[in-house]
Parts: sequence; structure tokens; C-alpha cells
Amino acid sequence: QFVESGGGAVQPGGSLRLACKVPGYTLSAFAIGWFRQAPGKDREGVACLSSSGHVTKYKDAVRGRFTISRDDAENTMYLQMNSLKPEDTAVYYCAEVESPQKMCDLAARSDSWGQGTQVTISS
Repeated sequence: QFVESGGGAVQPGGSLRLACKVPGYTLSAFAIGWFRQAPGKDREGVACLSSSGHVTKYKDAVRGRFTISRDDAENTMYLQMNSLKPEDTAVYYCAEVESPQKMCDLAARSDSWGQGTQVTISS
């Protein structure tokens, strides 16, 4: 079960760092990613990281503003979000993702989700 944290309410242009843990599992064993779901919209992939930690992929709307990373010592995945916009408002989730050719894809491997963490960008 993935456990997300770090969400909150900030003004446009602000920053947040989300964290993801999976108690009992080693995150580096698989490709992982961040997803988000805004009210009335489908869940979408935002960023992913390969199991090697060397390959990343981002949704076009967040590229250059968001950075996905993993701390193996902490067994934690992060999503650093800068220059936040109102359209980034959503519940953010982490999950294992598809890993074609040992890379990563913005597609979840299952339909099982944690509680998520709310991110609200508003002035």
C-alpha cells in the first residue's frame, strides 16, 4: 500500500514536496510514478522514475517545474513541485508504473490506490 504525504495549500508560484513510502517494500525494485486527479477529471500520470533511477518521464504540463526523485536510504520517492499553478490542484497519488524495456511509463500497473495527498493552489 502506497502512502503519500506532503500536500497542502499554497499560492500560485509556490512550491511543495510530496513524499511516497511503501511500507515493507523496496522502492528501487520497481518503476514508480506520481499521478493526480482533479475534481471531475480522470486520473492522469504526472511523472515516473525507472527502477534504476536513471530514467524519468514527465507530463508535458509539468516538465521543467516538477522533479521526481528517490532516496534509497530513506526508501522514499519524492515529487518536488515548483512554480505551482492553479491547474495543478488535485489529489496526488503514487503507484507502481509500467516499465517497458526497464524504463518507465505514465501508466499504473494496477488500479489499487492509496489515500493520496491533496494539493491546492489558490490565491
